[in-house]
Amino acid sequence: METTLFGYTEGQIAQFGLTFGVGAFILYMLFIVLNLALESKAGKFGTFILFLVLSFGMLGFLAKNIIQWALGI
Repeated sequence: METTLFGYTEGQIAQFGLTFGVGAFILYMLFIVLNLALESKAGKFGTFILFLVLSFGMLGFLAKNIIQWALGI
């Protein structure tokens, strides 16, 4: 018998936190990068470089979710 919290198993809670929690954190980090670009008056090219470099790590997380969805895992 699995222990549940409000009818959800530990695995379901972890999957929810990973998907939506990390997704919300990624959106917050994108807001921080945009704020950094605006405060530093980086211009269009500078803003592009900031988003490219500082957001590159987020691409792996998004790619993993897309690959899992495509493969049906």
